[in-house]
Amino acid sequence: MSLTLFNSLTRKKEIFKPIKTGTVLMYVCGITPNNATHLGHAFTYVSFDALVRFLKYKGYELNYLQNATDINDSDDVIAQAKKAGRTWGEEADYWIYHFHTQMDALHVLRPTNYILATSAIEKIIQINKNLLEKGYAYVSGGNLYFEVEKFKQYGKLSRFTKEQMKYLSQERGNDLEDKNKKNPLDFVLWFGSPKTPHWDSPWGKGRPGWHIECSSMIFE
Repeated sequence: MSLTLFNSLTRKKEIFKPIKTGTVLMYVCGITPNNATHLGHAFTYVSFDALVRFLKYKGYELNYLQNATDINDSDDVIAQAKKAGRTWGEEADYWIYHFHTQMDALHVLRPTNYILATSAIEKIIQINKNLLEKGYAYVSGGNLYFEVEKFKQYGKLSRFTKEQMKYLSQERGNDLEDKNKKNPLDFVLWFGSPKTPHWDSPWGKGRPGWHIECSSMIFE
């Protein structure tokens, strides 16, 4: 019996065919470790756990990668760490442990590999350099931005209008009034900041943008 999954791009149910016969590569975006695990997390990871178990039952060799966004261009983890009297690294470790404990209580299988955004900095910088060299990104105000107008298929997956994307991106923390941007929908690939924590990059000291992290971590 074939496995049929819903394809978000085509909006159709399609027969699942792995790129490599008998092997499935699976990436599921993880938590930002700055607060307690909640029902939204449970819904996501229990749902994917059912898929993981079925794929294993069908005999597939599964490489399942999940991440934790322990750092990004916002100050979520850093701000919570200050409130709790911990370093940002201690704060991330605290909530990641809490998350794993809660998922174990729900009998959710752990992924094959679990990766932190901070362990993929080198890959993030390399991908950002490639985007800049190919003309998809630009440096402005000490930050590196992705220029959405250069990617003609931007929004194809979500099917939202530009106005809907503006509203939703603002809800997710996008600063539409950022004067350094060419377009309000452009997003940060690298956030320039001398504040700790920061990493060196071709664009100066800073932190990776939230949007580029998952795109980079899938290669780890």
